[in-house]
Amino acid sequence: MSSQGFDPEEFVEGQVSEIKRVIGDGRALIAVSGGVDSTTSAALTHRAIGESLLCVMLDDAFMRTGEPEQVAQLLSKPPLNLPVKVLDVQKRFLRALRGLRDAEEKRKAFREAFYKTLGEAAKREGCRFLVQGTIRADVVETEGGVKTQHNVLAQIGISPAQRYGFQVVEPLVSLYKPQVRQVARWLGVPEEVSERQPFPGPGLSVRVVGEVTVEKLGVLKRATAVAEGELAKHRPEQYFAAIIDDVERPRHPSLTPIREATARLLNVPSRRVSVRVLRDRATGMRAGARHYGEIAAVTAQSDGRVHQPPVKNLVSLQREIITQNPSITRVLYGIQPERAAAPREKKVVVRERPYLIALRAVRTTDFMTAEVAEIPWTTLNEAAEKILESCPAVSGVYYDVTPKPPATIEME
Repeated sequence: MSSQGFDPEEFVEGQVSEIKRVIGDGRALIAVSGGVDSTTSAALTHRAIGESLLCVMLDDAFMRTGEPEQVAQLLSKPPLNLPVKVLDVQKRFLRALRGLRDAEEKRKAFREAFYKTLGEAAKREGCRFLVQGTIRADVVETEGGVKTQHNVLAQIGISPAQRYGFQVVEPLVSLYKPQVRQVARWLGVPEEVSERQPFPGPGLSVRVVGEVTVEKLGVLKRATAVAEGELAKHRPEQYFAAIIDDVERPRHPSLTPIREATARLLNVPSRRVSVRVLRDRATGMRAGARHYGEIAAVTAQSDGRVHQPPVKNLVSLQREIITQNPSITRVLYGIQPERAAAPREKKVVVRERPYLIALRAVRTTDFMTAEVAEIPWTTLNEAAEKILESCPAVSGVYYDVTPKPPATIEME
């Protein structure tokens, strides 16, 4: 469905009638996150069935700091007046993801915990229907094998009625993000929601590369506050921070070729180029399907400082690195030199600064493809300095210079 010629009023009228037909006199539950998709679905359904809709906000440990309470307050007051309950399920979700490193395993574990939690809530509240903010892009990526979206079930052969005890209603499933925003504006959804940048259903868990831990989430939440505050002024369609364990793969065969390519393309001596291939992997795309590949972290120095070429030059560097080294799916470029660890006794094996932060900002119209946003170096430097200051466990900050494809927008 194209945005051109799309009539949000006609769409709303049709969906309100369809929701009334499907749900009838029944009750429905919807999980809201404060994002435009779930909020628009909730507003549509509330218009159709009124107080027969119950909205729940899952405080699953993967939201930004203070977000569950802020979202519940925003959605429950005028103009939306949605009935919202906050459910504290942090322990359940952290337990579900404990020990998992693979991105797909984590997404599937989140999905199972998500639907079991909602199934139990629906049963308690007497709701036979679950309303979802699933949009067309979610289905395309899941069916195409790029990544498992947590809110896609029937389309991949999972019966929600048999498995979880409810029937799913998806009023936005034919729309892409720009059309959802049009519907939200027509419904009077507040601008802070209708224009809000997308936030993944599994929340910050897909921005924790590798195993999800309470410590990594705490660091990421502080870095997220800085990243969003600094990058927002340039108005990219999506922008965030991700956290990665500062552990590399030793003696990787791609180190020398990447170093030489970086020196040649950025016109710096190869001895001033640092290249690391990290242990954990990130999700990318190849030939329209998922490619779970390696992460290359590259930094070049000039005159004792990080060499800061135009971002478009770094995107060109990324293209050559990935073309010549197909095991790599994502390239990061250093913003600030990595901090050396403080002196410590040899007996201590725990690293004092065990994490890296990757900043991500992209330009896109439909979220099916995306270009790297050309954020000014002044902004990247300010963001990196604030992150290093507020996150003592972070050793370095990088900018992700990989478009979609070959990367996905999110790290996992």
